[in-house]
Amino acid sequence: MRLAAHQYSLVEELMHLEDVQERLSAIVERARRHPRLPDEQRGPAHRVPGCSSNVWLASELRDGRCYFRADADSPVVRGLVALLADFFSDAKPSEIIATEIDPLETLGLVRMLSLTRRNGLAAVRKAIVAFAVRVSNPDGAH
Repeated sequence: MRLAAHQYSLVEELMHLEDVQERLSAIVERARRHPRLPDEQRGPAHRVPGCSSNVWLASELRDGRCYFRADADSPVVRGLVALLADFFSDAKPSEIIATEIDPLETLGLVRMLSLTRRNGLAAVRKAIVAFAVRVSNPDGAH
């Protein structure tokens, strides 16, 4: 699945909820159905700096595609980071790097979030893109 199609289907699934608060509730509920990250991925090596809550991001490259799983202590933050992880999973590194779409903005959620939460979610997205850059250029050449 191309990233644009994957992104579109994920956002479209939530856009049918007209109330932004209902969207946020659906995102939190959706994250509850995802398994938590195992303890070995909830440590300092996977912690995303810049988040006021504890947030962990597990990144993997398989068959030329990036996969992400995220977890957090706070249910709301867990829902939002899980959405970001799902949004960018199953994509080629080049697709992630080129993506300008912000699902949280598209869904109207950004305006509901505090500045510290917005900054933390930006840090998660930055970590996702940094992983894509790293695996697309593993030898460090530019």
